[in-house]
Amino acid sequence: MIYTCTLNPSIDYIMHVEEFQLGELNRAHKAMYYPGGKGINVSRVMKRLGVSTTALGFIGEFTGQFITDFLDKETISHRFVNTKDYTRINVKLKGDKESEINGPGPNVSEDQLSSLFQQIKSLQPEDIFILAGSVPSSLPKDFYSQIADICASKNVPLVADTSGDALKQLIGKPVYFLKPNDHELGELFNTEIETKEQAACYASKLVEKGTEHVVVSMGGKGAVYVSKEEQLFATVPHGKVKNSVGAGDSVVSGFIAAVSQGQSVNEAFRSGVATGSATAFQDDLCHKEDADLLKDQIEISPISIKEGL
Repeated sequence: MIYTCTLNPSIDYIMHVEEFQLGELNRAHKAMYYPGGKGINVSRVMKRLGVSTTALGFIGEFTGQFITDFLDKETISHRFVNTKDYTRINVKLKGDKESEINGPGPNVSEDQLSSLFQQIKSLQPEDIFILAGSVPSSLPKDFYSQIADICASKNVPLVADTSGDALKQLIGKPVYFLKPNDHELGELFNTEIETKEQAACYASKLVEKGTEHVVVSMGGKGAVYVSKEEQLFATVPHGKVKNSVGAGDSVVSGFIAAVSQGQSVNEAFRSGVATGSATAFQDDLCHKEDADLLKDQIEISPISIKEGL
């Protein structure tokens, strides 16, 4: 079984306005509500790709009920820990520019945290654990490090999609898959990444320290895959970007879904890029047919990492 974990889920309330006027009454001409959070996004996309998951994490009160009801309608299994606190609401305002207001995370008690740890400790080597997103302030600062250690002790493949200090905690840990974007990877090594060769070079440093597979998303510039065996570059399809939320999560979904279905790493990389691009071109997360239509547009080629980068 594949498990996703979202520590800080949300209701994403998306409003479209013609032109936002600060300090004035603004009327939205379209509004949408979705369950948010990177791990939840992964579960939703993987379901559409034909792969079942179980969603873990923390939810609470009527806003949490919205999330479980939504996942039930999409027949996605879930075993959330109830915090008795409100799951946050994130407001995404789309007009001439895109703005966001993210609500505060939940207050998680020691008992609730222990319940999540017990769920993770019950996983088996044939499972895959996907941990994605931010860590609420009420949780230990080294949460990602603790989870990596638990997964390593249980021989459970760990997939992680995070940034900043949480990403730093995973350096040197035996991680199965990491998906930083170029900015997050550059921040990790205190540099700016502008080319595919630079992305491959710094992704290789993560592989040298214990990560098995790394995909670096670079927006319209393409994407880079690195393992011990190969370094690959993928172009991205052309299209109008409508949705920056969930595209990276969809890359994770496409790659892990393909691997779990027995596809080659090359095809998993192609699937990840196609799925991420398809979501970027939608108002919500993509469907399988959206990604399939883009696969033939993606060209994959080897990268030669230049000396002295």
